[in-house]
Amino acid sequence: MTHTLNTPPSTDTTDATNDPRQGLLKAIALAGRTVAAVRPEQFDAPTPCTEFTVRRLTGHLVAVLRRIALAGRGGDVMSLPAVTDDLGDTEWQEAWDAAVREVEAAWADPAILGRTLTLPFGSLPGAAAAAVWTSEFTVHTWDMATATGQLPDWDPQLVAISYAAMRRGLPAGPRDGAPFGAAVDVDADAPAIDRLVAWCGRKP
Repeated sequence: MTHTLNTPPSTDTTDATNDPRQGLLKAIALAGRTVAAVRPEQFDAPTPCTEFTVRRLTGHLVAVLRRIALAGRGGDVMSLPAVTDDLGDTEWQEAWDAAVREVEAAWADPAILGRTLTLPFGSLPGAAAAAVWTSEFTVHTWDMATATGQLPDWDPQLVAISYAAMRRGLPAGPRDGAPFGAAVDVDADAPAIDRLVAWCGRKP
């Protein structure tokens, strides 16, 4: 899949930190590979995100991609559903690829990083919104992988970006009204991905 964001070529391995769009695209790509590996008989399986089966989580991720693209175009993300539920099990790949192309086009201008975007829970600069969505895709990739017995190749940088974003965005105490359970205790030396999902209320 070709990324078309207008960024200069670089050999710097911190691109995801310097340009949050690159981190977001990497998180989306890993999610896409994980969903692509789901077997047909696994679509009705539950996931650690208890409101979603594997099928509905796939539909949610397609919907989030469409929302990200719409936000990049200056639209109201709440005008789109949180779950795309009209796709058959053999139709998601085409929908996913089309949505990724829309994201790439809508976020191609670096100026978007300083523009205020409206997300479902408030307004954020584009750079911060990209980090939040990177977190969402990373955590949901873990949900999908856990539900289907996969072991993704986690990018340490993206996990670190996601963890920092979720630590900023989610309180340590009660989370009334937020779509996350209470943080789960894990060992301080637990893998970074485990610490991320535990902070988001999952039990690694």
